[in-house]
Amino acid sequence: MKWHELTINTTEEAIEMISNFLHEMDADGVSIEESGTLNKPRDTSLGQWYEHPLNDIPEGQAVIKGYFSELGTEVDALIAELTPRIDELREFDIDPGAYTITKALVDEEDWANAWKQYFKPIRVTDRLTIKPTWEDYEASPGERIIELDPGMAFGTGTHPTTALCLRTLESVIRGDEEVIDVGTGSGILAIGAMLLGARRVLALDLDPIAVSSASENSRLNNLQDDIQVHLSDLLGVLKSQEDGGASVPLNVTVPVDLVVANILAEIILLFIDDVYAALKPGGTYIASGIFKNKEDAVEAGLEAAGFAIVDRQRDQDWIAFVAKKPE
Repeated sequence: MKWHELTINTTEEAIEMISNFLHEMDADGVSIEESGTLNKPRDTSLGQWYEHPLNDIPEGQAVIKGYFSELGTEVDALIAELTPRIDELREFDIDPGAYTITKALVDEEDWANAWKQYFKPIRVTDRLTIKPTWEDYEASPGERIIELDPGMAFGTGTHPTTALCLRTLESVIRGDEEVIDVGTGSGILAIGAMLLGARRVLALDLDPIAVSSASENSRLNNLQDDIQVHLSDLLGVLKSQEDGGASVPLNVTVPVDLVVANILAEIILLFIDDVYAALKPGGTYIASGIFKNKEDAVEAGLEAAGFAIVDRQRDQDWIAFVAKKPE
């Protein structure tokens, strides 16, 4: 089988939005490669080993590839749809740079599983290691293993925002918390939260592919009884209950102890008040996926909603806020 491959050369800042566009256009797969120049340091503090060699993508740039079935796909129409959406990002203060879009026709074996050779076990925190299901790995004492097959969903732990969120969760979770994970993707943060001591996690995502992936990964980690995965637009499943809509039995009692969201800053700003309402007094909100140019806007939004910012963690150009709801 052959596939249309769209290659977008753009900025790291625009990765998540353009990747989301491709998924919304029904891409069968999306790959992302960020700068691997010698100017970008690689963190080896936890003994990480990098299988993928450094590339020559310029600093701050990225290459995104979207794959579409050859059958029934008008590739020029896809490019015509994608181009104005990328151009519009500048109106939202996201700079895609002098991007280019190219097309090619490739064989399935050229991409469907090729990425797996570069996804190796990676120690992302003092206690957590992400292990792809197809790799052998022996854990050391005290090391918790996240078994993961991300499929087409976001979140392998190799992106700075995912690793940043896991490290932040490790610093915040004390044990027995009820957690809501908004935009769960592959379920990696929900699984990480459980392995760090949370009692239960409600994992939410708008993408049916992500819901399926997170459910399967919860099962792979024998956490299907502790992680409940729901199709939901942000915290919509909670608001539906409040408004007298169809009741969905939840595995957590709202308000909860902790909410984590590793999504775009623009989306974080949309539902800060909903997160505030979903947290207990003294509860914690971890907001990640924030590029450096949005740091001030998110900080202002959190404070305007009533949160107190107690910490912020950084990885490269990305920020995760730790905010508290007052007692």
